[in-house]
Order: sequence, then structure tokens, then C-alpha cells
Amino acid sequence: MAFGLKRDELKQWKKDVESGKIAFLTHFWIDDRFPGCNTVTKVGCNDLKKLKEWGSTHGLNENWIHYDEKYPHFDLFGEHQKEILLHEKQWGHIEKFKL
Repeated sequence: MAFGLKRDELKQWKKDVESGKIAFLTHFWIDDRFPGCNTVTKVGCNDLKKLKEWGSTHGLNENWIHYDEKYPHFDLFGEHQKEILLHEKQWGHIEKFKL
């Protein structure tokens, strides 16, 4: 279940993904399969080559890509999420969700 996300943030993420940018979207998230994780960051880009290369620089396996038809993305959570957000200087996501 996702929450803590504004419609405008989602619209902007979709627009950025569709335009071939590496785009970040963080929101609160609860899933019993991942105890202790209460946020997820979706990192998307519709240029799959670019997304795979980006993921590779962070040690992400391309098999972890959610191959959504319009919005392919990686789902990041836990310590890996925070490490990547720090490396990518995504301070707003870190501060807003107290990561």
C-alpha cells in the first residue's frame, strides 16, 4: 500500500520517465514481505539501456527492473535505498522521509 504521495509528484515522475530522464519518486509503503521497510523509492526511465546502465553503477541487477510498459523502474528500499539516494544527492527525498 502506497501513501504520502502527492498527485503532482507522481505526474512529474511520469513525465520525467517518459522523457528519458532518470527520475526518483519516494513514498511511504507497507508490504508484509519487507518487514522494517516503510518507504520505497522508484527510480524510472523509459530508456531501458540508460536505466540498466544507471542501475549497474549502483550494483543493481537488471533483472530487478519492474518492466512496466510505460514506466520501467527499480524499486529501492532499506539501506540500499538510503545509500543510493545519498550518492545521487536526492536530499529532498532523504529529508522528507527521514531516511
